[in-house]
Amino acid sequence: MSAIQQAVCPKMAIAVEISSAKWLVGSYAGGASTVRRKALTEETAWGRFSALLEEIAEARRRQRLTEGAAVVVAYEAGQEGFWLVRALRARGVNAEVIDPVSLPVDRRARRAKTDRLDVEALAKALWRWCEGDRTALRMVRIPSAAAEDEREWERERDRLKSERRALHDRLVKKLRTQGVWILPPNWRAQLHEGNLRTWSGAELPAMLQAMLQRELQRLDEVEVHLRALQREARFNGSTQQRIERLMRLFGVGKVGARALALRLFWRNFDNRRQVGACVGLVGTPYDSGTLRQDQGISKIGDPKLRGLLVELAWMWLRYQPDSAMARWFAQRTQGAGARGKRVMIVAVARRLVIALWRYLAQGVVPEGARLKRAAV
Repeated sequence: MSAIQQAVCPKMAIAVEISSAKWLVGSYAGGASTVRRKALTEETAWGRFSALLEEIAEARRRQRLTEGAAVVVAYEAGQEGFWLVRALRARGVNAEVIDPVSLPVDRRARRAKTDRLDVEALAKALWRWCEGDRTALRMVRIPSAAAEDEREWERERDRLKSERRALHDRLVKKLRTQGVWILPPNWRAQLHEGNLRTWSGAELPAMLQAMLQRELQRLDEVEVHLRALQREARFNGSTQQRIERLMRLFGVGKVGARALALRLFWRNFDNRRQVGACVGLVGTPYDSGTLRQDQGISKIGDPKLRGLLVELAWMWLRYQPDSAMARWFAQRTQGAGARGKRVMIVAVARRLVIALWRYLAQGVVPEGARLKRAAV
């Protein structure tokens, strides 16, 4: 259907408020005074999905929409993930996923909040979005099923590393309570065998010894899982190509390239502003009346990704000293102290992520950057 046909056809916005107990469906057409609501309480997800399709057809009939009328169904991103939007699109339904924080709310200190009010507000905001008001809501980019599955590898790796760090810290801190500050090289074997001694040379207390051995066993299991996960790192062709292309740049290693490919560059960006906004490395000005100040970067998005980009920025300065970014940093921080350099490295991180996006999307090598020799 052409854009002109869509413009003259009546439209309807259908919002779905999802919870474990029920799905509340709200249907709204611009000329209607109220939002039609329908609660779906089937026991299974597939049962509720079938009921949702029936409600969409019923709402169409009640609004007397033509066959080609545009209907948009949307729900907030949450525990259901993306299976519902994929299932709706597979049946020819125009479906979207809403960024939950993009819905404007009343800023009074105390306001009523119910599923009924939420679905009505969502449906009306979705209608405004359908009418072209892109400030009413923001939609989430839907990853492909393959891209979403590959991201599980990085998430599991983060979970295992976090668990390993927590277990190791608990072991070390418990031993410090017994005066064991410096661990011998074979402290794990001694702890397994019960031969580790306190500050006075006495054996560890029995309950503490048993607890530490259990913690050490958990730590060993986590490390086994982590090594197995590293061996299972297999990605589809496009993701693997992005990883290999990023690794060709000096200063970008395997871990960084893999994290960038899985966390960020599975998305398609239209311009550099979208890249900077996605990682939260954009300024947040405050300009009201005569007061003008910069509140710092927005910090929207994945904090681990921002931390990775700052690390890569430092590595870039070290391994790409002749690049335009490194020369720019040196010029801007000439005579500055350590604090000034830490502030400016955030700007380098933003420039770097934009340059890497252009390198992957357009084949433009960052100015002055050196590439590693391709493997023969």
